[in-house]
Parts: sequence; structure tokens; C-alpha cells
Amino acid sequence: MVSNKEIAGQLFERLSAGDIPGTLAMLTDDATWLAAGRRELLPAAGTYDKRRLEKLFRAMLGQLKSGLRMTVKGVIAEGDRVAVEAESYGELANGRVYNQHYHFLIEFRDGKISAVREYLDTQHAHAVWYG
Repeated sequence: MVSNKEIAGQLFERLSAGDIPGTLAMLTDDATWLAAGRRELLPAAGTYDKRRLEKLFRAMLGQLKSGLRMTVKGVIAEGDRVAVEAESYGELANGRVYNQHYHFLIEFRDGKISAVREYLDTQHAHAVWYG
């Protein structure tokens, strides 16, 4: 049986590969993904269902030269929750560099991801994507 920690690692491998269908397949049908921040300050902030999440991922990848490399820095698991510390790196077509630091809290149900809460440097995200 694959552990929740291994599934979390696979999530970031698929994100790094730009595999949106594979990423979404790891989520339960009713999964939610929270991108931290205040929507009036960071338009991408908010809670996403799978349909909206796919649109967000495609919009982001469309602005990146060579995708977004996700590197897991640390993982802690307890029960149906996995905490992941990660860093991303990607160059946008406009020349800006997105080098983000994250904390993800991932919840599991029946071997799939049922919820993700993504915490990040919202000022950096705004400066790179919207500045």
C-alpha cells in the first residue's frame, strides 16, 4: 500500500512535470484546494474545486517558459494529514522569476487527496504574477 507521504510526493512530481490530468486524478471528486491570501490583493487566492483548479493550473503553465519545478524540502505525516514544506522555481515569459516557498497541508480520504491548503509568500506571488 502506498503511504500518504508517498502520494504527496507524487503530487509534486506531477505538478513539476506539468501533468495536470495526472495531478487532478489524485484528487477526490469533491476535493478543495485553498490558495492562501486575500482575493482583493491576490486574484488567485481562494478555494478551488477541481474544475477551477484545472483552469488555474493551465493559466499558470501558459505563462511559464518551462513549467514550474516543485522541490519538496520536508514532509511530516500523521493520520490522514501530510504537511509538506516545498519550494518552486519557474521563469515566466515576461522574464520574471517565480521562486516561491510554501507550506502545504494535505488531507486524504480513501487513498486520494481530499483537501489541500497552500500557504505561500503572497507578496512575492503578486509581484511576479500581477506586478
